[in-house]
Amino acid sequence: MSDEQRSPAGPEPGGAASGGAASGGAASGGPHRHGPERDGPEPEPIRFFGATWLHHDGGYGLRRAGVAVGSLALAATGAVVLRFAFQGLEIADVGPFVGILVVAGFAICSALAFRRTWDGFVRRRDPAAESAADRSAQSLMFIGFIGSLLAYFCRSLVEAPGERLHRAEYVAARDRYERRRGARTGNPAARKSRPKRRR
Repeated sequence: MSDEQRSPAGPEPGGAASGGAASGGAASGGPHRHGPERDGPEPEPIRFFGATWLHHDGGYGLRRAGVAVGSLALAATGAVVLRFAFQGLEIADVGPFVGILVVAGFAICSALAFRRTWDGFVRRRDPAAESAADRSAQSLMFIGFIGSLLAYFCRSLVEAPGERLHRAEYVAARDRYERRRGARTGNPAARKSRPKRRR
């Protein structure tokens, strides 16, 4: 009777019953809605991939190919547009010094945008410094958009961009959830798994 009274409480905060739907993981309709991972934390969706990165299903391979081809095509289109802009500077006869400055500026911004986008795939940024850094980096990311697109292309050749980071965080969250679940004395599963002492 006591177990039946406790069962509607569901998993701890952050699980599928309390926080999974609010976090958006359940809305993606990924494979985590069934099987042993139904309880506990939900996998965080990734842009263009949803939660398909968890089990590599739901068109995961096609999505990776689409992201790779799309980002490379957009980067090539951006390079063509920049080439036309540079030709406009040559027609305007602004001088070689200005042309070198423009090319160097785009190259530096693209490299910095590539690095910033790539770092976002492998580590979380500090939320305290995020707001100020984002405001200062918005113009840089806009100018160096080709670098960001190339970062998406290169990363999608290996995995879904950000998959390794999301998987590590998800595994850590699952481990914490299982430890908390096993530590609860009112959990029937914990009581069954706990060995009885015999005297």
